[in-house]
Amino acid sequence: MIDFYLNGRRQRCTDVSADTSALELLRETLGQTGTKEGCASGDCGACTVAIGEPDAAGELVYHNANACITPAHQLEGCHLVTVEGLARGERLHPAQAAMVDCHGSQCGFCTPGIVMSLFTLYEHQRRHPAPLTQARLEDALGGNLCRCTGYRPIRDAALGMGDYPAADPEWAEDATLAGHVAELRSADDAPEAAGHYRVPRDLAELRALKANHPGARLVAGATDLWLETTQQLKALDDLIDVRRVAELNAVEETSEGWWIGAAVTLARLTPLLAEPYPAFEHLMHRFASSQIRNRATLGGNIANASPIGDTPPVLLALDARLRLDGPRGERELPLADVFLDYRHTALAEDEFIAAIFLPRPIHGQHLKVWKLSKRREDDISAVLAAFAWRLEDGVMRDVHLAFGGMAAIPRRAPAAEAALEGRAPDVEAFAAARAALAKELTPMSDVRGSAEYRRLAAGNLLDRLRLMIATERGPAEGGPADHHDPATKVTLDAYAH
Repeated sequence: MIDFYLNGRRQRCTDVSADTSALELLRETLGQTGTKEGCASGDCGACTVAIGEPDAAGELVYHNANACITPAHQLEGCHLVTVEGLARGERLHPAQAAMVDCHGSQCGFCTPGIVMSLFTLYEHQRRHPAPLTQARLEDALGGNLCRCTGYRPIRDAALGMGDYPAADPEWAEDATLAGHVAELRSADDAPEAAGHYRVPRDLAELRALKANHPGARLVAGATDLWLETTQQLKALDDLIDVRRVAELNAVEETSEGWWIGAAVTLARLTPLLAEPYPAFEHLMHRFASSQIRNRATLGGNIANASPIGDTPPVLLALDARLRLDGPRGERELPLADVFLDYRHTALAEDEFIAAIFLPRPIHGQHLKVWKLSKRREDDISAVLAAFAWRLEDGVMRDVHLAFGGMAAIPRRAPAAEAALEGRAPDVEAFAAARAALAKELTPMSDVRGSAEYRRLAAGNLLDRLRLMIATERGPAEGGPADHHDPATKVTLDAYAH
């Protein structure tokens, strides 16, 4: 049974299969058809809903999510808000009213999802008022595609909805709602309560489940796993949901770095990166959409073992390591030893990722991350490069060059690193590194780019690094006299920081 609240009303849904999505539950079981199915892969945002969960103070905090790839069982103990739950009689919610007045809807198919993303932005603005900058608008709406309007009216609606009189739906005035949702969340503590969909609450329960069900698939954000059922029509009939395992949601800070629980979402991770690794933090804003980042986890992005995953190359460049766990105990493994072959890792069948260790930056360390993709928003990278190094007495030290999209696995480029280690960052050294890189990496060809394109792009990124280092050093350290010289200035954009 799934016990949750929908637009302020309690729902108890029985006999729900393990691989039912929130969208299927809404449309086929509950008859709530305002939420639409577009791509069924988390790309278009037509199915966007708002999920409310109690925070530490007991207040409901809402985030937008793609209902098409959200497991229905993850609605347990939540408050789900759909487009049907915003208006109060004839009085529209400000997000809806602004869309009407700004002519933000044409065919209307994508409109419910856009309205729900605006609703979560509106709620966040009420809790944490701040200017609606272009970056914040992109964050909020980057996961909603619209083929009709050209986005300008939608942007106008987002900017203007705060000027409308508050018009809360009836459920928002129920002072007991948050408490009722919290009660549901704390009451269900049985790991086998959902039959073939099991929800452990701590590490001990998870270990026991893995011992008894070694073939069960682990699910956290489901942003990639759920495509097996929506796109490949495979059955996902034996699942262990790790989102509520307390230890996997912890972030432990030490003098050497941070142990980040494998179930920590990318949305929660992003602000933690801002101070130690601003380039990594900036990349996270180019990682899919807010709907995905609100649910996807760092551990899942690694365990997925995709050669074009965004976080593994950065973690490889920073010498991250994993804590693996299972019925036979825990062990640590450098991330560089985890990826063995395409979608194949060193994890045993009964093991899972418990935490990822992110070291603190060493003194003088620099990090640059570049993502090349066809779309600026909500796209998978064709090539992702992460470069870490230090400059000591005019030469490069601790050079780490890591790539995604350049091999069957995300990996470092040791030969290219060796060509730069201990050398001045000049044209000759980088030419040697580029030649080494061309020999040691064998990129793939797919719809995002040919092998030839990827090889050329990766080499060009090395040249970009050389130009950037020269620009930042200045004439006193061997750099150009004019930092604005167009021959040496490297343009930074949303793909590169």
